[in-house]
Parts: sequence; structure tokens; C-alpha cells
Amino acid sequence: MYVHLLSEWHSDSKNIIFEVTNSWHKSDKISNVNHVFDAEYKEYNTNQLQEINGKSYVELKHEFSDCQEEWQPMLYRKAVDTVRHEIEYVQGQQLSTDPSVSVYPNIENKNYDNSEQQLKIKNGYVQFFPICTSKDTTSYNYSVKTDNKDLGFDVYFVSSYVQREKFTSSEFDYYKESDCYGQNKQSYSGTCNNVHKGSGLLVIFPDDLKPWTTKVTVNLYENN
Repeated sequence: MYVHLLSEWHSDSKNIIFEVTNSWHKSDKISNVNHVFDAEYKEYNTNQLQEINGKSYVELKHEFSDCQEEWQPMLYRKAVDTVRHEIEYVQGQQLSTDPSVSVYPNIENKNYDNSEQQLKIKNGYVQFFPICTSKDTTSYNYSVKTDNKDLGFDVYFVSSYVQREKFTSSEFDYYKESDCYGQNKQSYSGTCNNVHKGSGLLVIFPDDLKPWTTKVTVNLYENN
């Protein structure tokens, strides 16, 4: 998913790329159909002009983002990702030996403390990633990291997309269990239990992105 921040944002860099993996168990009452997303035959959704915190941005994402299809990596991409996974594991940037599951170390943002982070993100960019599940209540493993070393992100499991709009208000609510959120991180992984259908992950960055493009990797894995 690609996000372009428009001119009213203060960030020097106006571009964010989210690489998202969302894995879930899909119930098919008719038959055991293998739902596969083939990137070669899919197109991006049309550009969508949206607004958050009174500031506009353009969002462009794949049409499979509505949880209707499962994504499967193409073979050449899977091979590249497997090699990259092994390198990251040796370097300590990856804690999982399974190339199909990413677990990142807990790395705090050392550029400033969390109290300053909480002030910064009130006017920042907020992205919501819905979970995909056929269950009423489930459990999700998740991991998030960024290549932007100048700042930190916050991440919260929330009950619905509505919490994105409430983030800057006193009405903002999220799953309070310790593994369901992280603040002022550059890399983070956790497991959130008792998550209800319709929930999702919020990732928030301060409006202080530096050149050139900020890359964010988000992984969501539903547990059995």
C-alpha cells in the first residue's frame, strides 16, 4: 500500500510504503476452496483522497485489501523473501527461523522519550489494518518495523476502524493487554488475544518524516 501526504503535512518526506502480510484461517461452508491472490492479474484500487487530523493524503492499495482473498507469494518473490529472512535472522533483525512468519525484536526509539512521542503523534499519520477472520473472537500474532531511524511509531490493536478517527480524543480505546500495543518503537512484535471480529491494527507516525520514503512492514498472523 502506498500513501502520499499532501502539502499541508509538515513532514519533509511525503511518501510512505506499507508492505503488509495478512494471514488468516478462512471458513468456506460450500467447499474447501483454496483462495489465492495472484498479483499478476490484479490491479490497484483507484486513488482515494482521504483526510486525517484535518490534513489530506492519497491512498493507493491492492484490491485484495478487503479480506476477500488470501494472498500467496509468487515463487520468485518467495525465494527472495526466504533468503532475506535468513540474512535478517543471522543479523538479529529477525527472531523467527520460519521464513513464512516474521517476528521482529523489540527496539525502542532512542531519538526522544515516550512522553515526547505521545505529543508528536497527536498530529501524526494514522493507518488502520483490518484483521481477517471467520471467527467471532480470535488471537493474532503481529509484527511491525520501519526503516526510518529518525523517529518511532505507536501500534495498537483496536476494536474497529472508528478508533482511527478517535485517536486524538479522550474517547480513544484499544486492547489494554500489554502485548496488544507498543509505544515509541522502531521494531515490535506481540500477540493479542480475545480480539473480536471487526478489529484491526493501528500504526501511528509523527508528522516528522524525513527524506526519502518511509517503508513500514506489517505482518498479521491469525493463530489456530
